[in-house]
Parts: sequence; C-alpha cells; structure tokens
Amino acid sequence: MHELVLRAPEALVEALSDALADELDALAVSVEDADAGSDTECALFGEPGLPPPAAAWQHSTLRALFADEAQATAAAALLLAQDWAHDVAVEGLRPVPDEDWVRLTQSQFEPVPITPGFWVVPSWHETPADATRVIRLDPGLAFGTGTHPTTRMCLRWIARAAAARPAPWPRVLDYGCGSGILAIAAALHGARDVDAVDLDPAAVEATRANAAANGVALHPGAPELAQGRYALVLANILAQPLKLLAPLLCRHVDADGDLVLAGILERQADELRTAYAPWCRLEVADEDDGWVLMTSRFGGAADRS
Repeated sequence: MHELVLRAPEALVEALSDALADELDALAVSVEDADAGSDTECALFGEPGLPPPAAAWQHSTLRALFADEAQATAAAALLLAQDWAHDVAVEGLRPVPDEDWVRLTQSQFEPVPITPGFWVVPSWHETPADATRVIRLDPGLAFGTGTHPTTRMCLRWIARAAAARPAPWPRVLDYGCGSGILAIAAALHGARDVDAVDLDPAAVEATRANAAANGVALHPGAPELAQGRYALVLANILAQPLKLLAPLLCRHVDADGDLVLAGILERQADELRTAYAPWCRLEVADEDDGWVLMTSRFGGAADRS
C-alpha cells in the first residue's frame, strides 16, 4: 500500500476528501492539523452529537491510503490538474508497511470498568476476571460505547441504584438511546420492560442489534413508542434538547420514579435546574471530567404540577 500526503487550506478539505474517497478509490482518508505541535495548533472539538466549530483546520494535512503506488500517483496527478485545486500541495508519496488494520483499530478500544464488577467490553476482548456483569458493545455509528463521561456516569448510576432497590424496575425508558447501552444496562440489572427510543433510525437498528448480542429483550423504536409512565426515565443527550424535552420527559416519570439526565456540562447545571423546576427538583448526582449527571426522585403528582 501507498500513502499520499496532501496539504490544503480549510476551504478545500471537504472537496478533496470526497474526491479521494468517492472518485479516486482511496482505501482511507484522514485529516490532521498541519500546524500540530506549533504555537498555532488549534483543537476542533464539539459536544457529543454536535458538529465541531469548523469543518477542518486552517492548514490541513490529508493522508490518503491507496492499494499501490500507481493508484496514489494517478490520484495526485488528477487532483493537481483541477482548477479548484491550485492551493493543494503534495507533501509526500510513500509506501506503507502491511498491517492488520482491523487488529490495529480494535487495539484502540479497551474494556471500560463502570463499577468493580460491571464492565463494557468490546466483542474481541476477553471478559476481565473480576467482571460479574458485562455489556458487549463495539464502536459503531450510534453514540454510546461507555468511554464518554456522560455514558459512564449513567451506567454507574444504574448499577448503584439497581443494587439499592428492593425490586427491579417494572418499566424503563431510554430516551435518545443511541447505541442502546443504557437500556441494555437497565435490562441486565433486572428491569422487566424497557423501551429504547431515538429519532435516528440507525440508532434504533444499532440498539436492536446490541440488545440481541447481549441477550436482553428491549423495545427499540421511534420516540412515539414511549407511552405512559416509567419507574426510570434516562436521557443522555445534550443540555439544549434536554431543556426543550423537560415537560415530555417529566410526564413519563411515574410516582416515586427516577429521572436521570446526562450530556450536561458543569456550567449548564443551573440552566437545567431552572428548565425542570416547574415539574421536579434536579440535583447533581455525579461529576466526571467537566460533565455532570443530574437526577430527580419524583414523589407523586405534585412533581408534575
């Protein structure tokens, strides 16, 4: 295999990436900050579920992997011949040692401990010796693999709350289920009737597949699937949609039920308290790397007044 390395301004990165992947048969395309390691290095990170603040760096390096040198050379020649590519420069064309790319990718994802006995484990890993309860989950299209602080906090809360309950949750709602990890965790901790809903059809399919892989019964579907009240309502989304969903989510919480919200930055906690104040009293139940978990225990009809 051969790697073609290009340097391009931010405005051309998307067009170059599309051309390399869709028209020139690149096996893989990656984009990096060309100024990395310098004083002008710039991080491009957004909150989960939201796009980054820019599509690429002001000066970007693109690395395209091709099956052989002839393909890489031809791709470079075709790109540089385009009128719109006048600011694109070829920085390198080099052979790449053969690698087991699947194994290399898998090595980046390790088992994630939630509590001493509760782990999230990719399918290709052995179960840790001290794990008594395991979610098998591989990285995929839907958000939620246990590696993000918001997901870890929700999973911790589920494990601890389940251990403290005198009986399993009769009904659980995972609103904005993503990969289905929270719904699966609730089912593994004894919940009897679990609805997992999401606006994204890919998330619904991912939840269905992950539930089957973990041997649990869920009801995945669109948000309209959620009906009635639940002993536990989980929503790991983002602060803004959580604020808009306040009346809907609170209507779904049963008397003496629990509402668990995540995807909230520490600085957003007061906004969430205010948004939910007409229905319940939210408290910060956990903190992890700048994110908070907020919960409320409902005590009856007064919580929905």
